[in-house]
Amino acid sequence: MLHYLFDLFYVNSIDSSIHNLFNYISVRSALAIIISLFVTIYFGGIIIKFLRKKTIQDQIRDLGLSGQVQKQGTPTMGGLIILLGILIPTIMFCRLNNIYIIIMIIATFWIGLIGFIDDYIKVFKKDKKGLAGKFKIIGQVFIGLIVSFVMFFHPGVVVQENIDIPHTTLSVNMESYDLNNELQSFHTKKKSLTTTIPFFKNNQLDYSDILGTNFSNSILIFIIFSFIVIFIITGVSNSANLTDGIDGLATGCSAIIGATLAVFCYVSGNMIFADYLDIMYIPDIGELVIFMSAFVGSCVGFLWYNSYPAQVFMGDTGSLALGGIIGIVAVLVRKELLLPIFCGIFFIQSLSVIIQVTYFKYTRKKYGLGQRIFLMSPLHHHYQKKGIHESKIVTRFWIICVFLCLLAFVTLKLR
Repeated sequence: MLHYLFDLFYVNSIDSSIHNLFNYISVRSALAIIISLFVTIYFGGIIIKFLRKKTIQDQIRDLGLSGQVQKQGTPTMGGLIILLGILIPTIMFCRLNNIYIIIMIIATFWIGLIGFIDDYIKVFKKDKKGLAGKFKIIGQVFIGLIVSFVMFFHPGVVVQENIDIPHTTLSVNMESYDLNNELQSFHTKKKSLTTTIPFFKNNQLDYSDILGTNFSNSILIFIIFSFIVIFIITGVSNSANLTDGIDGLATGCSAIIGATLAVFCYVSGNMIFADYLDIMYIPDIGELVIFMSAFVGSCVGFLWYNSYPAQVFMGDTGSLALGGIIGIVAVLVRKELLLPIFCGIFFIQSLSVIIQVTYFKYTRKKYGLGQRIFLMSPLHHHYQKKGIHESKIVTRFWIICVFLCLLAFVTLKLR
């Protein structure tokens, strides 16, 4: 928004030079982080006081965990703080005519709304089950269909492969918005459902090649692609929700993953870096760096209040939105097949629940008495049952998350 205001109002060379700063992703990303931190920390305190005043409190289930009783009465629905910290800097610093930014603003609002309704039912209707699971899935399927439809049909969602950079441009600032537009004129853009496969020398896969069908002529490709997108968004969103079980775990992991996705968006949206790393160049995807910077700043700012002992819980308003955003951005930047690596913490948490429930049902059917593999699931509760303090569990999971995110980035060259 500010970029367009500068376009409208600057009148002299000094104003022009200030305006030109907004052509640089790094400047707008830094400002997005700063504003996001300010919004979440300053206004977060005000929102928490309001939540306490209105007794909008989390109803803690008795799981027999250490320190659980002390958390009773902690305000919930703090995900509203995160959403504000993401959306306000995005509207201020992003190019709002960018199709990727439009998708993310709609998706953030929509998934946040699903989580808000769920929390509202739990808090105000006193129904611990919250929004019925089928309605959550319907909402996630809806946004998945929107994302897949835009990627399949919108003319602005394209890729450029086999980049050859003219040597005369290498001395020019690599993140200049104008330079990237100029370099695009050397190459042909094309509609494609190409994505990245880790560890393979030719690390690209076109979904249309799987069925041996031409991209532009098959509705079957769209159906298959939509199913994949919906599965990813639903899976990551619900996995983040499962991870949000102890103070700061989901928030900290989301910040680390968000920073990784910001790097992916930066290198994929910069033709020179894409050429150097031998990855597909995605025009205009670099604008998502600003969005993800706001995402990271919002998560870090929320940790001010959500780290142990938490002064507020994000609720489904935050956890569903964080996971949904991560899943959608991974799809847009064509790195969805890397999700099991850099979202490994979310993946393991969900897997622990699936294993626990499946094994319990199997042993109950076979032996008449259900048995468990873990002391409790998701996995973080297993370690709590073993007597490890939740702060140590969270810190160790963060460390593992950093390692997995670095591994995911290394795969761009490790083939």
